[in-house]
Amino acid sequence: MAGAAAAFPKVKARLELSRAKHRSLSGHSKMSRRVAKLLPFYEFSGDQYFSADGAPAEIASQRKDAFFALARLYAERYAKGRQMTAEAVTHISDLQFTRAYRVPFQFSSLVQKNLGTSAFMESSSGVTVTDVDGNVFYDLTGSYGVNIFGNDFYKECITEGEKRAEKLGPVLGSYHPVVADNVKRICELSGQDEVSFHMSGTEAVMQAVRLARYHTKRTHLVRFAGAYHGWWGDVQPGVGNPIAAHETYTLADMSEKTLHVLRTRRDIACVLVNPLQALHPNVNAPGDSALVDSSRNARFDREAYTAWLKQLREVCTERGIVLIFDEVFLGFRIAAGGAQEYFGVHADMVTYGKSLAGGLPIGVVCGKKELMRRFRDDRPADVCFARGTFNAHPYVMTAMDEFLSRLASPNFRSIYDRLDETWNGRAEALNTRLEKEDLPVRVANFSSVWTVQYTEPSRYNWMLQYYLRAEGLHLSWVGTGRFIFSLNFTDADFAEVESRFVAAAQKMKRDGWWWHLPTLTNKAIRRQILKEMLASKFRR
Repeated sequence: MAGAAAAFPKVKARLELSRAKHRSLSGHSKMSRRVAKLLPFYEFSGDQYFSADGAPAEIASQRKDAFFALARLYAERYAKGRQMTAEAVTHISDLQFTRAYRVPFQFSSLVQKNLGTSAFMESSSGVTVTDVDGNVFYDLTGSYGVNIFGNDFYKECITEGEKRAEKLGPVLGSYHPVVADNVKRICELSGQDEVSFHMSGTEAVMQAVRLARYHTKRTHLVRFAGAYHGWWGDVQPGVGNPIAAHETYTLADMSEKTLHVLRTRRDIACVLVNPLQALHPNVNAPGDSALVDSSRNARFDREAYTAWLKQLREVCTERGIVLIFDEVFLGFRIAAGGAQEYFGVHADMVTYGKSLAGGLPIGVVCGKKELMRRFRDDRPADVCFARGTFNAHPYVMTAMDEFLSRLASPNFRSIYDRLDETWNGRAEALNTRLEKEDLPVRVANFSSVWTVQYTEPSRYNWMLQYYLRAEGLHLSWVGTGRFIFSLNFTDADFAEVESRFVAAAQKMKRDGWWWHLPTLTNKAIRRQILKEMLASKFRR
């Protein structure tokens, strides 16, 4: 009886922890890894490729003709870039990965063979990029979040920074004089006491978590289901990480059960927040490789997410948990002071990257003085060591100074005026036009970061990315999962993007990709895929 009584609190705590996890695989990291190992590879062949949704022969034939017509267009338009990419892919592992994961794996081989585009760009200007074949695209990649203010802005930062760093050159260890001003301004923007420099956003998050564990003397970090914090093990405990992360709790965003866990457990060192999750709480970053049906969903509710962050702030303060805002992606995009300013919530530590170095690689940790300290005065051998050869590289620091100087200008700061109103209005205008044209596509946005959603069940939504590219829109490898606009898009620029988007969707509809039986549902699609997997697993 005494043993049972002693065990009861542990069992209760474990149950509460389980209930605080999101019910999807995004919230159950161990389960997601187990499931991933069970999924068999299979692919369609012949006409089955074009009728996976039960389409009749005439629709399958229509799709097939359209697919290979698009393939001929790609082969002609991207000839030089495709050849360069084909040669490079044998030696660049990143290209091998992104090429294989652009679409659901059942369709991947035929797409790779016929709809390959160029991985090589020659130049950029304004809101466009030009590939090695001379094709000009409107850039919707945002350089994965780096490009907030426009490519020309960053080219200027790099050029001017290079001139200022040339005298010192690549002298490492010592600091270029601009570092002093950089640190002061970053502390002012972040509202924090101290700064440390790193080579990437992933490194910055790693160090923030290490410092939180070091100072709290606790082991576990909390991340939220679906949130991305870099590719290192502790923050990517599910699919994609071959090593189990035993000291990570993946909990549900915007959940009272999560707050209860934070209030009651004693082993939590820090809570990591990626504010971009406000667009799609508890869901992984959207990409077309996972677009097996039309269930992708996103919606930004600023009021609700602000209330959630304030609750987190209150509980973390109460329990001595370090609240870390990971603003590597979103920092400086929605406000000069980042998500802290935008949502009105002050974190204990903030990480930056991407845009801050004026277009060059950087990772930055900002935090309270007591959290940034890497050693203990009373125990000289007890340290939290972190250094890097290229941290605070002179060329990076001078480009950063250029970036921060421009950001400090009152005239430049006006770019944030009515920012949400501008981008919400553009999203609404595009959705209105898509609805008017009776196209089963809509967009959802968090300011200038967008994702595409689909209103009717389909197994072929991923084809839209190839129609969009054919219309001269440059997308990242995740396709329609994420559009990242730079803030220098004018109304005229956006009107052109809108027209091209609608044209691509019209052609996709014309070519039969959105045909479906009236009885087809997303649930039925997922059941069909399960049947296909079982048949492949047992070779039937």
